[in-house]
Parts: sequence; structure tokens; C-alpha cells
Amino acid sequence: MRSAVIRAGRGILWYLREATGEAKWHEYADRCRRQGVVPLSRREFERHRADHNEHNPQSRCC
Repeated sequence: MRSAVIRAGRGILWYLREATGEAKWHEYADRCRRQGVVPLSRREFERHRADHNEHNPQSRCC
């Protein structure tokens, strides 16, 4: 029973990280580490991401 609750909690946590975009930062930082590149700061990364989304709109209503 306890392992089922832990699995469910991990699943919910994964879903929230994916839905909010939190996972994007970790994917980026991991990719930089593998390539031996110094990553942008978290703030710079989020700013770049926001600018990119603003200038490259996809199918959204507003």
C-alpha cells in the first residue's frame, strides 16, 4: 500500500513539473553538463524562454 502511495506521489510530481515547465530547466542543465558548456543562470534561461515564446507564437488564442 505504501509503495502505491509513493508511486502515485511521484507521478503527480512528474506531471506538475512537466505541466509547469519546471522540467525544461533540468533538461537544459543536464544537456549543458553533458556537452561541457556552462549553462545560463535559471533567471537568464527563463527570460530567454519567455522571449522566445513571445516572439514565436504557436497555436494559442491570446
